[in-house]
Amino acid sequence: MAESVYRVTEVIGVSTESWADAARNAVDTAGKSVRDLRVAEVVREDVTIENGALKHYRVRLAISFKYESGD
Repeated sequence: MAESVYRVTEVIGVSTESWADAARNAVDTAGKSVRDLRVAEVVREDVTIENGALKHYRVRLAISFKYESGD
C-alpha cells in the first residue's frame, strides 16, 4: 500500500435551514478549489440569533484532502 499525506483545515458553512445544509455548503464550496477531499469532521455547531430568533445554523468542519505526490 502506498503511503499518503493529508492536510486538515477548518472551514465554516452557514445555512438558514439546518446544520446538515451548512455542512453541505462548506463541503461544496471547499470542493470547488480543493481537489481530492477525503473526510469532513464536525468540530462545532452553533447558531446565530437576531432579534431573539434563530437566524443561521453554522458548522465548523475539519476537512482533509490528500497531497499529490507529483510522481
